[in-house]
Amino acid sequence: MADAFKNTPPAPEDKGVMTAQNIAGALAGESQASQKYLAFADVADAEGYPNVARLFHAVAYAESTHARNHFSVLGGIGTTAENLKAAWGGETFEIDEMYPAYDAVAKLQENKSAQTSIRYALKAEMDHQGIYDHTLKGVEGEKDFGAEAVRVCPICGHTVIGDAPDECPQCGTAAEYFKEF
Repeated sequence: MADAFKNTPPAPEDKGVMTAQNIAGALAGESQASQKYLAFADVADAEGYPNVARLFHAVAYAESTHARNHFSVLGGIGTTAENLKAAWGGETFEIDEMYPAYDAVAKLQENKSAQTSIRYALKAEMDHQGIYDHTLKGVEGEKDFGAEAVRVCPICGHTVIGDAPDECPQCGTAAEYFKEF
């Protein structure tokens, strides 16, 4: 039975505009569910329910698997170079269009919390764009990304290669709290 597990998501098919729209909607929903459940797991852990947290982590993984399958069906997964270009393009859209527009509305409505969340995300997207740009150049030269640790601030998402700064330049979080990948 082990042969039945191919470790590959469903392949894309160019059949049916409505089906593609439905799958895109499902991708968004499954992605949001995964993230919500990870946040719920953190709360359960903090409140002393480690097994509830484990349940939320497991279901978040399942939802993420659904999202990856949907993304594959939509043809969203390519070669490493293509994926880096797509990731860079997504960051560019968020930096140039999405977050500036969202920030303008948050300012107009005087929503300080939203402004902070948007500022954190915008700055982190700039980090990501630069990292993707550098990484793509390496992949195009047939070189892998370096072995240095990637560290992410758990509050604002500031992302660095190598050592974390003593204090996050975006939100002030101490280096010891950065998550290492």
